[in-house]
Order: sequence, then C-alpha cells, then structure tokens
Amino acid sequence: MTETRLSFKEMCAKFDVTPRTLRYYEYIELLAPEKEGRARFYGPREVARMKLILRGRRFGFSLEEIRQWLLIYGKKGERPQLQAWLDLADRQLVDLQKQRAELDTTIADLQALRETAVEEMSRLPDA
Repeated sequence: MTETRLSFKEMCAKFDVTPRTLRYYEYIELLAPEKEGRARFYGPREVARMKLILRGRRFGFSLEEIRQWLLIYGKKGERPQLQAWLDLADRQLVDLQKQRAELDTTIADLQALRETAVEEMSRLPDA
C-alpha cells in the first residue's frame, strides 16, 4: 500500500468492505476517488471520509444523513458542520437510549420468564 493513495482493492481491504459497498459509496457521492483510466485511487481525504462514514453507520446514522453532513463542510465550513453533527448526535443519543431502555425491559422480561420455567420444571416429576 502506498502512503498517499490507496488502490480500490487496498481501500476495500483497509476498511473491510466489499467492492460493491465502495462503488455504492462513490455512486451516492460519499466518496470521490481519483480516476486514472478505469483505476480508482483514494487519497487521505477519501480515507478520512471513509472513517467518518463507517463511524456514522456504527452510530446508526443513515447514509443520506452522513452525505448531507459531509456536504455542509464544503458549502458552509467547519462551524456549521460541527453544529449539524451536534444536532445529529443529540437526536441519535436519544434514540439509542430509548433502544437501550427497551432492550433492558426485554432482557428483564425474558429472565423472569426463564425463572418461571425453571420453577415449573422443578415441580414436575422426573421423567
């Protein structure tokens, strides 16, 4: 791998994504690799964007939300982009906390049902 540019194959390997995923990110304008003939090369800007895309996906943001957020920097600068990020993060934190509460309730319900089943089994005669 070169220090300044990654080939298509190297980019896939570095981020453990499929070629289809990488081509799709390019198609929806999340990434804009340099093209030389049919070859694609990804510089530091694209590597940084890919890190942000994958982090955003891990946090539960849609690709469109990530795309819009990345566009803000080019159009309005860093401060509006950071404000947009804070707004997205605040919204997502509320959603994730709600999901965690629902998951905690589901786990507690399943544990209680399991304990009930264990008690029922202990009352049954051995087979």
